[in-house]
Amino acid sequence: MKLPRVYPILDLALLSSRGVPVVEAAEALLEAGARLIQLRSKTHLSREALEQGESIAALCKQAAATLIVNDRADLAMLLDAGVHVGQDDLPPMHVRSIIGPGRLLGFSTHNEVQIRQGDLEPVDYLALGPIFGTSNKINPDPVVGTCELSRLRAMTKKPIVGIGGITRENARHVWAAGADSVAVIGDIYPAVCSKNAIRDRFKEWLMAAQDE
Repeated sequence: MKLPRVYPILDLALLSSRGVPVVEAAEALLEAGARLIQLRSKTHLSREALEQGESIAALCKQAAATLIVNDRADLAMLLDAGVHVGQDDLPPMHVRSIIGPGRLLGFSTHNEVQIRQGDLEPVDYLALGPIFGTSNKINPDPVVGTCELSRLRAMTKKPIVGIGGITRENARHVWAAGADSVAVIGDIYPAVCSKNAIRDRFKEWLMAAQDE
């Protein structure tokens, strides 16, 4: 499969702290040209969050974009979306049995052992990170770095998504090291944040990707 070069993540907690409704942020990304979006919530999933997910799923369908739900295979089924799971979530084999063969499934990895294991799993792509230091996790795994990314790239033919601390300034090093795509959270949402600001920032990201 071919992933888009930029993989934006809608993080509910971050967007709440920036004062931007998650549905508005999704609209901005899709209007700017995003064709894959991950919806991520690391807290209890409320009824409001489910309704937001339904709105985002509808927007993605209208834009012919793929929606990925972080961690939750059940929510992915409700939203007709793909799912991304981590090392502490349901094993990919069990997730695949829930979502079936047609939905996109991603798996987080952090080192050589996990990359090798992930290569054997029924997943469509592997995320690897954190490539750089990140503030988006309370207890982040050790930094991987671009040199290690380049070495691990040879251990799987599955697409690799670099994640963790990636910005417009350092993304080119991640692509050059072999990542098929870069997942971005913080650098998509400016400190002074609005729907227009997110749209403009993601357009900058797409231009950066075209230059590589």
